[in-house]
Amino acid sequence: MKKILGYILTPLFYLVFGSFLGIFHIVQIIALKVFGKKAHKKSVDVLNFFLLYSLTILGTRIKVKFKFTPPNDRPIIFAANHQSMFDIPGIIWFLRKYYPKFVSKIELGKGIPSISYNLRNSGAALINRKDSKQALTEIAKLGKLVAQHNYSVVIFPEGTRSKNGQMKNFAVGGLNILLKKAPNALIVPVAIKNNWRIHRFGKFPLSAGESVSWTVLKGIESQGRNIEEIVLEAEQAVRAELA
Repeated sequence: MKKILGYILTPLFYLVFGSFLGIFHIVQIIALKVFGKKAHKKSVDVLNFFLLYSLTILGTRIKVKFKFTPPNDRPIIFAANHQSMFDIPGIIWFLRKYYPKFVSKIELGKGIPSISYNLRNSGAALINRKDSKQALTEIAKLGKLVAQHNYSVVIFPEGTRSKNGQMKNFAVGGLNILLKKAPNALIVPVAIKNNWRIHRFGKFPLSAGESVSWTVLKGIESQGRNIEEIVLEAEQAVRAELA
């Protein structure tokens, strides 16, 4: 039934989703060029609200749970599992007051209306997975930015999306660099659940009637601790929530 409904509803969803990307690409340019970075940030927040809740066209049920409320007076590193492209609109909207910046693959920095423009102009670290030196340099720059302004950064330590919901191990590298540049940052795990199910049949049709959620978990202090221990604790916290 979910697949049958998907055939009916997916074209409408893609039409609406694509329209928001196109409209807000223009809105972002005007906001940034005319009104500045704060207006641009607000336009991105509103865009991601519409991108996220456009999923309701598919009958998707969306939930967010804060089992921990992160402080906003220090740098935050949100470490999340990664299941779908729909992970990101939820993070941007639900965590908008923390000014989240992303570690993203460089390919997303061009060619996608709204998304590429935002990544290029929001301070994101656009990394080349085939060039470790470039990737580490970009992550270090982002770490400095986060430390200077008490922003937050979002990183997916698995490195790539899980297409079947089975988590991969969290890698140490990116988190290690961020903590070196922002040593007082708090690590906050985020568990993303069932987003992969939207793509269970591929890009077409999308699955209808799924229930997805974002859960913000208890923060992990990093100072004076071994990086491997910190990353493992974050990974285990996410695994436990998903289970």
